[in-house]
Amino acid sequence: MLHIINQSPMSSSTLDTCLNVATGGDILLIEDAIYAATAGNAYEAKIKEAMSRFKVYALMPDIEARGLADRVLEGVSTVGYDGFVDLVVANSNCQSWL
Repeated sequence: MLHIINQSPMSSSTLDTCLNVATGGDILLIEDAIYAATAGNAYEAKIKEAMSRFKVYALMPDIEARGLADRVLEGVSTVGYDGFVDLVVANSNCQSWL
């Protein structure tokens, strides 16, 4: 399953809910959720722990739009829009966490 998260973990519990409920699959961080995939943020430890259970991706155009390309955590894979489509195709189900 592809878990798509678009809200910043600093202003929403969406990421926490996903990590507590989901049992596996891929996580794609888009829009403001990409802040969780950057070094030095409050969720860095949670993302590192999540990488033992999930493959974590972050949408590169959203990272670049926020000027954070040099702060992406090691182990988080970045994808463009074509990679987003590939993830949707590769996973039999998609869950957008709102």
